[in-house]
Amino acid sequence: MDGISDVAVGVKRGSDELNGASNGSDSKKLRVEEAPPSRVLHIRKLPNEASETEVIALGLPFGKVTNILTLKGKNQAFLEMGTEEAAITMINYYTTVTPHIRNIPIFIQYSNHKELKTDAGNQRTQAVLQAVSAVQSGGSPSSDVQEALAAASSPVLRIIIDNMFYPVTLDVLQQIFSKFGTVMKIITFTKNNQFQALLQFSDPVNAQQAKLALDGQNIYNSCCTLRIDFSKLVNLNVKYNNDKSRDYTRPELPAGDGQPSLDSTVVAAYSKDSNSLLGKIPGALSPLSAAAAAAAAAGRVALAGQTGSSGVLLVSNLNEEMVTPQSLFTLFGVYGDVQRVKILYNKKDSALIQMSDANQAQLAMSHLNGQKVYGKIIRVTLSKHQTVALPRDGLDDQGLTKDFANSPLHRFKKPGSKNFQNIFPPSATLHLSNIPQDVTEDDLRLLFSNAGGTVKAFKFFQDRKMSLIQMSTVEEAIQALIDLHNYNMGGNQHLRVSFSKSTI
Repeated sequence: MDGISDVAVGVKRGSDELNGASNGSDSKKLRVEEAPPSRVLHIRKLPNEASETEVIALGLPFGKVTNILTLKGKNQAFLEMGTEEAAITMINYYTTVTPHIRNIPIFIQYSNHKELKTDAGNQRTQAVLQAVSAVQSGGSPSSDVQEALAAASSPVLRIIIDNMFYPVTLDVLQQIFSKFGTVMKIITFTKNNQFQALLQFSDPVNAQQAKLALDGQNIYNSCCTLRIDFSKLVNLNVKYNNDKSRDYTRPELPAGDGQPSLDSTVVAAYSKDSNSLLGKIPGALSPLSAAAAAAAAAGRVALAGQTGSSGVLLVSNLNEEMVTPQSLFTLFGVYGDVQRVKILYNKKDSALIQMSDANQAQLAMSHLNGQKVYGKIIRVTLSKHQTVALPRDGLDDQGLTKDFANSPLHRFKKPGSKNFQNIFPPSATLHLSNIPQDVTEDDLRLLFSNAGGTVKAFKFFQDRKMSLIQMSTVEEAIQALIDLHNYNMGGNQHLRVSFSKSTI
């Protein structure tokens, strides 16, 4: 395998260098742009044994394939997509990711033909196209199509979740994707400030079908949009079973340090039945039937089962020298409206935080668990308490409990507020808004470096009321947000600080 991919790179680099020497540009891109966009694509350098179905499978992820003509002797083929738009998407994708058939790199460009006029009597081609369109509309593919799909794709999908207003847990992904086949492993992570997952099916055909059915769908009403493509990996290596990764084939894996472990009763239940896990975690989503999962994936229903769970979080491993109710209010307030905070009197490295509802609690938990705050990695879990009690009248609890119910700083009071669309995981880049006109870049750099961090980059937006500022680590950015959100810039203008999904 390694040898082949080296050859592939060598072939590509070689041809680029030969042509690039004379015109100083990337020849492959030039070749792609020679013909104007057309829904017919010209595919070259196919391996001798490539089948029609393997060629069709190249186009499948991008839309309907309406015709194909293979030129066996020339190792070439023409593929007609249902729309020009699908063809453009396909070309754009394959200019960044070299397409392969049977581990051999191939070349795709627009054809000069606007449509393919082939012999309609070519029954085999028609049969193949019909079988493939059956897969696209949810039928089950015939064996030769299955083989082609398996050859053309990996069993591992890469999933990016856009507009993540509600937390998407590993269990939600497992419920939705297992409708299409056996989900073996899932790894979730944050990259480029976006929540992503790698999900491995037992069979590439299931991955292909899940991608066709779910790409572009919303998990919840009008948010949490799935963007799905194939991973270059063909097998995931999962070391731990916890809330970030799971190997469903190996329930005995440890939870790893850095993560709350699933307690032994859950693991036992889970090894018998992966769905029962959902019933065991307080506040987790109730198990969905396949039909409900499909409806939820299509954005027709918001998931039920969250209303009864508590909006109270237990946060532990806090730096007790540094933490205050106000700092927790500011940090957790990025993900919801914090009502009350109580630092525990007998255990000052732990606190209870009451959010305004269970969705916000889930959201804060999914983004803040495992983050480093004041030098310590904090744990965030759902608490069994339904509310945070205030101290009895006249009792001095040293300011450890605070009620923020009437705070003017809640970000999500207004229904449909823009803030709902700008919820991102903690990142080194912060978004600043409400900047007074006379405040300069130097003023802001100084302010943020005084918060104890190093400013790596800065950029004003056009109107200068907003900017991005990049700290050297996520921990420094968290610190700066706690210290400087709502900072009075003079003239009663208060700076607003959020995590950004962009980098500078």
